[in-house]
Amino acid sequence: MGLIYITPAFAMTAFSLFGLCIGSFLNVVIYRLPKILEAQFEETPQSSAKPALSLSNPPSTCGHCGHRIRWFENIPVLSFIFLRGRCSACHALISLRYPIIELATSAIFAYAAWRWHFTLTAAVHALFGAALLALAMIDWDTTYLPDDLTVPLTWTGLIGAGLGLLPSVALNQSLAGAVAGYLSLWLVFWAFKLVTGRDGMGYGDFKLFAAIGAWLGWQSLIPVILVAATLGSVVGIAMKLRKQEREGGYVPFGPFLAFGAMLELATGWQL
Repeated sequence: MGLIYITPAFAMTAFSLFGLCIGSFLNVVIYRLPKILEAQFEETPQSSAKPALSLSNPPSTCGHCGHRIRWFENIPVLSFIFLRGRCSACHALISLRYPIIELATSAIFAYAAWRWHFTLTAAVHALFGAALLALAMIDWDTTYLPDDLTVPLTWTGLIGAGLGLLPSVALNQSLAGAVAGYLSLWLVFWAFKLVTGRDGMGYGDFKLFAAIGAWLGWQSLIPVILVAATLGSVVGIAMKLRKQEREGGYVPFGPFLAFGAMLELATGWQL
């Protein structure tokens, strides 16, 4: 019996549809994970008696009226179109960001299928891109990069390289990338702190850069950091001119690291 041939078009379609579902889940992760971690950090005997917030409980509701979102109102992209971007109960506007994240995740998955076809390599790279998207949005919203995502992302990169699922990255390159990624920004952090007496970035940035190094190898770190620093500077200047800086004049660096990593993955730049 011959092997079943899966056409590139079918692979991209299947990955794209699955990416829509993952994107819908990412919306939950982006919104809830920081709140879950904050609740754990601030937990008191009184607050521990309340039902714990998780990624699955309580069910999703409208943020304006508390209407419980039914399954047919939660279909990626389609529900937003059918509801015309409004809650079915109170008609409050639904953020356009939800379908954008779903479509962006779908595009990441479709690209992975286009490049690596219907393979496990495509699947792990699609999930890598989805994780970067979630981290970028969480950092943009909260200026926080959760260890719950960055640390497992580093380990999965190392494991993927060890299993041969990252075709262009050997295990020694992955390990060197993780170490160099962390130490490079750690050294920049302390140099800046010694000179200015202030923190220039958060520890989450070190861990995210380590994860990127684990997935892309040490050769990719310089292109990634150059893209991130350039784009971050442009956006930071624009935010300063428009007086949209965060408290303390902080501009999240994670989204730019994530963008640089995705660009590196797509273009294959090498040192």
